Amino acid sequence: MTKHLQLAWPDPSLFAARAGRPVRILAVSDEVEPSIESPTAVESLGPVDFIVGAGDLGPEYLDRLAHRFNAPLLFVRGNHDAGIAWRNVAPLLLPDPLPDGRPVTEAEIRIVGFSGSPVYNGGPMQFHALEMWLRVLPAWLRVRGRRPMLVVTHAAPRGLGDADDLPHRGFTAFRWLLDRLDPPLWLHGHTALVRRGLDERCVRHEGTLLYNCTGATLIELLPPDGAAAA
Repeated sequence: MTKHLQLAWPDPSLFAARAGRPVRILAVSDEVEPSIESPTAVESLGPVDFIVGAGDLGPEYLDRLAHRFNAPLLFVRGNHDAGIAWRNVAPLLLPDPLPDGRPVTEAEIRIVGFSGSPVYNGGPMQFHALEMWLRVLPAWLRVRGRRPMLVVTHAAPRGLGDADDLPHRGFTAFRWLLDRLDPPLWLHGHTALVRRGLDERCVRHEGTLLYNCTGATLIELLPPDGAAAA
């Protein structure tokens, strides 16, 4: 079942040309959601401004969503996004993933993303702590003072939405970036919800809502005087 989330976005200028209409984002990661593959998915959910993938979903699935909703696709790669499909199929079907730490703009929203997870068995989309620090520090120099931003990662920041087992620990570098960037919304996947309980998708940290978008969630960004997060 597709989840729904509403969040007030603190930049009123985003909505000036939209006549107050929300920015609608379909966020997906880790688990295929049958409800958005149904013939009535577009009719029931309505149009979306863009799709965000937070990792560990096959390129064919992401391609189907982009075509079904006729929406731009932005995604990061997860620790399982490797192998033949990603070498041979993904380049034919998908745009390039979000470049680590380099902001892009979609629907007038600045977005920065980071792929991969911490190292646990040496896969190609797993990174040592130092490797991620070397991505995060230059990113901070690029984006500091330019808020608000949407952050998309596969792994969570350390201690916020991650788990204690080695494969699912978050990055300390992400926690450092979070405390300095203070984005309104940080989307991630990776941490299986069964490990945390189905009511633990959301974690709040000061001005940021961290959201585990495993499965599929329709996110509506509302004007600052709109509804708070559901």
